[in-house]
Amino acid sequence: MTIPLIQRVRVGAYVVKQRLKGVRQYPLVLMLEPLFRCNLSCSGCGKIDFPETILNRRLSVAECLAAADECGAPIVSIPGGEPLLHKDIGDIVTGLTRRRKFVYLCTNGLLLKKKLDLFTPSPYLTLSIHLDGNRDHHDRTVDQPGVYDLAVAAIREARGRGFRVTVNCTLFDTADAADMADFFTFTCNDLDVESITVAPGYAYESAPAREHFLTRSRTKEFFRDLFRRGKGRNWRFNQSALYLDFLAGNQQYQCTPWGSPTRNIFGWQRPCYLLSGGYAKTFKELMEDTEWNNYGTGNYEKCADCMVHCGYEPTAVVDTVAHPWKALKVTWRGPETVKSMAPELSFEKQRPATVAFAESSEKLTETESGTGKQSDAA
Repeated sequence: MTIPLIQRVRVGAYVVKQRLKGVRQYPLVLMLEPLFRCNLSCSGCGKIDFPETILNRRLSVAECLAAADECGAPIVSIPGGEPLLHKDIGDIVTGLTRRRKFVYLCTNGLLLKKKLDLFTPSPYLTLSIHLDGNRDHHDRTVDQPGVYDLAVAAIREARGRGFRVTVNCTLFDTADAADMADFFTFTCNDLDVESITVAPGYAYESAPAREHFLTRSRTKEFFRDLFRRGKGRNWRFNQSALYLDFLAGNQQYQCTPWGSPTRNIFGWQRPCYLLSGGYAKTFKELMEDTEWNNYGTGNYEKCADCMVHCGYEPTAVVDTVAHPWKALKVTWRGPETVKSMAPELSFEKQRPATVAFAESSEKLTETESGTGKQSDAA
């Protein structure tokens, strides 16, 4: 784990403060989506399949900063779409860092060299570059040749200018553990990024290539194989040791969907960044009126294979604060890759999946044009 000390201290103190106040449900990371439009059409993406009227929408600077103030999370992740397509992204990031939020600006890297002058290196700003593996694998994943080379060039430029840089790596069943191990080594040693954020992809309902998403059991097996190959390579991850241990099947965690609330052009998304179960007008409404127990692995079919960090990293962080010696042990030895895995959660009582993306997308579009009611699709 390679997270700067100032960030670890601030986030740890925030979690302890919530515990002392007796608050059970609180956010750690605000997922702030200022737009859905992207300059790529990746086969695993479920965020860009909207009509032009929706793709042309943007959150304003004021709306973005108000969301951060309303939520209060110490970390703000700015995904998309492609955030660098937003004409005011520089002002959004500046406003957030002035509030001493730890900002992770997520980008595919295509526009980064051109846009770098909009930003100033800061311990509060991290450029999170999307790379899913080596050149052939990444360009195949994003369905466009040459993207890997542009992203790598942007990383080198940003590192040369003194920016914090991480690589955001999403894994599908087309990934090879040996190739990924070499890629991680290249990323940490040659590119000299601060760290890697890694997770299995979520099976978005609208994704063109749904057959390539990892199942839950396959995820655990893959990460055990990957971590075995990483012994002694000194990889650096922008994640808690216990989350990585969870990916390898050693922690029986339930997700914490309120840990990473999402604000986008439709409002506050229920229940999480990955699922659309309707929208709340305010953060308070999201937290108080969402039926959280209806979601999560073992509770809902669409959550069955999910092990993504936006839901499970908050669980691991809370566990780390509650059991620091356990976390230190895993940090020291790394994820377990040989012994028996932790028992899986029960799926016997999960409710079946409801409402296809095409229907929910149509209803949301009608809402935006004032011709229909907001969807409660899930």
